[in-house]
Amino acid sequence: MGSNSVAPTQDLNLYLSLPTSSNTTVIPKLEPLDGPPPPLQVPISPSPASLPTPSPPESDVYSEYDRISDLFRSAFAQRMEKYKDVSVPDSDENPMAIVPVENPDDQLTNVELTPRGRARKFPPRSSELVRVTDIKPEDLCYHRDVIRKNRMLFDSLRVFIVAEDEKHRDLLGFRKARGDLKAAALLRDYGLWLNRDKRIVGDLPGVSIGDVFFFRMELCIVGLHGQVQAGIDYVPASRSSNGEPIATSVIVSGGYEDDEDSGDVIIYTGHGGQDNKHRQIQHQRLEQGNLALERSMNYGIEVRVIRGFKYEGGATDKVYVYDGLYRIVETWFDVGKSGFGVFKFKLVRIENQVEMGSAVMKLAKSLRKNPLDARPNGYVTLDLSMKKEKFPVFFFNDVDEDNDPLYYEYLSTTIFPSFVYNTGSQTGCQCHEGCSDNCFCAMKNGGEFAYDRSGILVRGKPLIFECGPHCRCPPTCRNRVTQKGIKYRLEVFRSRETGWGVRSLDLIQAGSFICEYAGVVLTQDQVQIFTMNGDSLIHPSRFGDRWAEWGDLSQIFSDYVRPAYPSIPPLDFAMDVSRMRNVACYMSHSSSPNAMVQFVLYDHNNLSFPHLMVFAMENIPPLREISLDYGVADELTGKLALCN
Repeated sequence: MGSNSVAPTQDLNLYLSLPTSSNTTVIPKLEPLDGPPPPLQVPISPSPASLPTPSPPESDVYSEYDRISDLFRSAFAQRMEKYKDVSVPDSDENPMAIVPVENPDDQLTNVELTPRGRARKFPPRSSELVRVTDIKPEDLCYHRDVIRKNRMLFDSLRVFIVAEDEKHRDLLGFRKARGDLKAAALLRDYGLWLNRDKRIVGDLPGVSIGDVFFFRMELCIVGLHGQVQAGIDYVPASRSSNGEPIATSVIVSGGYEDDEDSGDVIIYTGHGGQDNKHRQIQHQRLEQGNLALERSMNYGIEVRVIRGFKYEGGATDKVYVYDGLYRIVETWFDVGKSGFGVFKFKLVRIENQVEMGSAVMKLAKSLRKNPLDARPNGYVTLDLSMKKEKFPVFFFNDVDEDNDPLYYEYLSTTIFPSFVYNTGSQTGCQCHEGCSDNCFCAMKNGGEFAYDRSGILVRGKPLIFECGPHCRCPPTCRNRVTQKGIKYRLEVFRSRETGWGVRSLDLIQAGSFICEYAGVVLTQDQVQIFTMNGDSLIHPSRFGDRWAEWGDLSQIFSDYVRPAYPSIPPLDFAMDVSRMRNVACYMSHSSSPNAMVQFVLYDHNNLSFPHLMVFAMENIPPLREISLDYGVADELTGKLALCN
């Protein structure tokens, strides 16, 4: 980022430098939690009276370390304890004990219970308001990659925690782990929350309009919205140089009955006066978050708007979408539906921004139901696969008359030479009701399954063995993921930027299987002949080793080692996609891709000829282009670079 790209934002004194001051009591505008409410903090020593108290918005980071007395006696606990992350309590300790924490110390804003039971001190969020301007394209890509890697670490850690919990849940009867809370707490313990040194007004570099978050904690981790549950994020008056609060972002999720949302215009209800069932029972006051919104209106400071709404089929039943910048143009005090006085704020979306992510998701929903009604022009065919896939593959082109994808025979899976099926072991597992952690196929994968019970990839590996035709486990076995085919509605489309591209009409969760990269496998002798003919070839060995990034917990575990087992020999085959191909062949190249290739075996055991399976490396919103790292550029692939 250039030296002139960060500027203090304006308020009463035009250019503010907001120093840290004492804490203030904040009653936030609360939004519904993602799932059951987490436990409060566990008692720490020394006595509560001698410890600093966090200001409420900052202290409410839900470190869900209940249930650790048995769960963390597992191998996971021992490993984490080795890295000085968690200690296993004695059997007579009560991990559910709750005590309040007092704080007379103005220098600290947070004291939390770390996994080892120590009180750790975190620096406060900055109160200095800045706006990022004139950011260069290369800087934007850099910040995008920082956000991408941070979110990927969160997702990898969350999935790993949940997978470890699942190993013991059936035996010990624990409820499902809140992996998002645990992962967020660990990231904060290691200082991996972003954008805390400056309070950014406006767009956050690296976060794009339309980005989707399954968990509220993700918003805090990247700095998009710094409150764990409060709907208004702001710099409190006690930390402002002029003694006035300034709002930076709001979450609109229908938590208040007087909210009105028409997209570009929002009537946003202030905070306060509600009971724990979100019923208005008192008049609201012009203070704290309400006053911050009013002051932001007065000084013309824009706010980020994140919408939260229900979404079926995801990691949670609710998602959060960043919809861009809004200005507060009007505020008034009114009688709400419950008969109590409420403050209302009219927010209007700033012009010349890309389409709202929530609007794109609504369009995608309409396309899933009736594509021709939602988008009457541009569809060439509603199933490029000709019913070879479980879900139809749409083909859309509203750019030109090029219908080239129609002239290829569609493959639902890769075609291997016949000799591939006659090599390797023909032994399978003997699990009649589904595979267990110590079965034959688990041992082939190094003693652990690659997927959690939801089919999410826990950690990338050089090779994954799925259960195959010689296994006795049912089709519902957790170790049969990629062989079931696609589970998202994909669309090949004509792009002005990258030629052909692929996008999904569904929201794809990070770690999910998307589709196979299919073609006709050629041996090296055949490759030489086909190359001379100018045919389009894909070389599996050239794909970037992005699988090593998914599940990389080296920033958490100091002796983390990149997986090397199951090992795989150098791949010297190529895939011909000049006549027969599938939807993945139209995916664009990116040096910061949102998807990766993972090698998988299931229908044969020849290590030299794995399937190329595509998995999501991040949450991919509907209608956002899917990209891969093709590694060494190959002119014959015709892939153009895409900066996600």
